[in-house]
Amino acid sequence: MPQPRIYMDNAATTALRPEVVQAMLPYWTERIGNPSAIHRFGREARRAVEDARRQTAAALNADAREIFFTSGGTESDNWAIRGVCEALQDKGRHVVTTQIEHPAVLQTCAELERCGWRITRLPVNGDCLVDPSDVQKAIRDDTVLISVMTANNETGVLQPIADIGRIARDAGVCFHTDAVQAVGEIPVDVEALNVDLLSLSGHKLHGPKGVGALYVRKGVRLRNLILGGEQEHGRRAGTENVPAIVGLGVAMECAARDWPIHNRQVSALSRRLVQGVQSALPGVRLNGHATLRLPGNVNLSAEGVQGEALLMRLDLEGVAASSGSACASGSPEPSHVLLAMGLTPDEARASLRLSLSDENTLEEVERVVALIVSIVQDLRRAR
Repeated sequence: MPQPRIYMDNAATTALRPEVVQAMLPYWTERIGNPSAIHRFGREARRAVEDARRQTAAALNADAREIFFTSGGTESDNWAIRGVCEALQDKGRHVVTTQIEHPAVLQTCAELERCGWRITRLPVNGDCLVDPSDVQKAIRDDTVLISVMTANNETGVLQPIADIGRIARDAGVCFHTDAVQAVGEIPVDVEALNVDLLSLSGHKLHGPKGVGALYVRKGVRLRNLILGGEQEHGRRAGTENVPAIVGLGVAMECAARDWPIHNRQVSALSRRLVQGVQSALPGVRLNGHATLRLPGNVNLSAEGVQGEALLMRLDLEGVAASSGSACASGSPEPSHVLLAMGLTPDEARASLRLSLSDENTLEEVERVVALIVSIVQDLRRAR
């Protein structure tokens, strides 16, 4: 009989929690009101949206008035960067970011550059870490924004965001972090991290696709995203996606509640996966810092093996994994993140990302270890 399929691509998207599904259902079938309407149906929908705003804020240690719902992490990143830069262009036209950001940040910065802005893209070391002192050195009199991700989407490496936030605050520069991969995996406290803006996405934390949020600290100047209505305090017009927003709120509440158990379980599974593969195969490296990383992210490079070939063979065996960012899927180019860390193009093309959740089991990990070992040995023999 065929083996059950195994899902280890949670960095790309996650399964909906059952309690999220249950919370969303009434807003597709019974509670159908427009949140802007004044009748009972509308008031029910408005309460649901504001409850989700409070849930999201509480999980981030923020004020509910600082949470703005969006369509996802990409929109939140675009809004944060463009919104701040357009609002503050009278003060300067320089942005500091890094070479390892998600395309939602890098491409937005590239577009600003085409419009005459100056962009400083900071390097990382071999562990995929940004040096806060490089951030400090990069700040100029005309710097209006710093954007550094909380956790890298390919390697899972955690950046020194609190330190960078202190540097930005001391310099009077607005600081944005793309926390799409981190929220739901680890505690994320906007006060402790010293951030002014923070992006997150529902489908990365067992919530629905098509919804996210942008945290904007009170007092931050940010240009409105969409005109044409008073939704989201007049900052992002358009009728709210009530079911998805409700689901995001519940997912945020669950993540904040369950992260200690999640962290222990998933960290143990990830360690076993890395140990099992490396003990059986020579020439396998873990990409990124060994401990400063998300608990569920395992990014491996197997010497002499194309990551895409390994990925396809795993897929044939019913295992879902990735060779990098889901947003770069299908690109023939090696990972810009791994190249920035100093890997050669061949080493970068040999990478495989497995991202686990607490829905994975030890039995699944052991099966995946055995499959990776067998497939890599087979691919090396075929060279």
